[in-house]
Amino acid sequence: MLRGGLPWRMLPPCFPPVSTVRRWFYLWRDNGLWQTLNHCLLMAAREANGREASPSAGVIDSQSIKTTESGGPRGYDAGKEVKGRKRHILTDTEGNLVHAVVHTADIQDRDGAPLVLRDIVKRFPWLRHLFADGGYAGDKLRQALRQFGKWTVEIVKRSDAAKGFVVLPRRWVVERTLAWLNRRLAKDFEQTIASATAWLFLASVQLLTRRIAKS
Repeated sequence: MLRGGLPWRMLPPCFPPVSTVRRWFYLWRDNGLWQTLNHCLLMAAREANGREASPSAGVIDSQSIKTTESGGPRGYDAGKEVKGRKRHILTDTEGNLVHAVVHTADIQDRDGAPLVLRDIVKRFPWLRHLFADGGYAGDKLRQALRQFGKWTVEIVKRSDAAKGFVVLPRRWVVERTLAWLNRRLAKDFEQTIASATAWLFLASVQLLTRRIAKS
């Protein structure tokens, strides 16, 4: 599959043969090229906005997405009533994607968070403060994070008195990024988690290049 579920046979005529495009996509997926591009563009985008290249704080959240008949690993998120996978992402405080992990939807947020954070410890050594919602509260996550160093988790809660939609400090940037990704990847069409993850980073690369061009 290609972007947004576009079959390989529906490639634009200006593209090389399907077999060539497929081969290069799988090669770049497996050698981590999209993650590397995202990493470099993230730092460039931050510097273009007058920020330090490496963030010191991040915002974490997840989004449960339905999968299709293509198969592959999936689970059921009882809270969202979605059968499929979760896109678990970490952004900086401006909403730029720092890292993403795709896993089955039945994994709770506090259990999926260490999967996201363990991959960035060496790449972003100053990022040790997290903003998150109530799904990440409790000692279980804090204990799991101790194996990756000293972390602080700040839970941003919605006021009990609030009615309707409310913009929550810090959390809105990661929710905006998830919404942007969902517009381009409305469903998870991939059979493998590796391909689903690659498309997330590819979409982020597109967003970051546009932000840098406008800066």
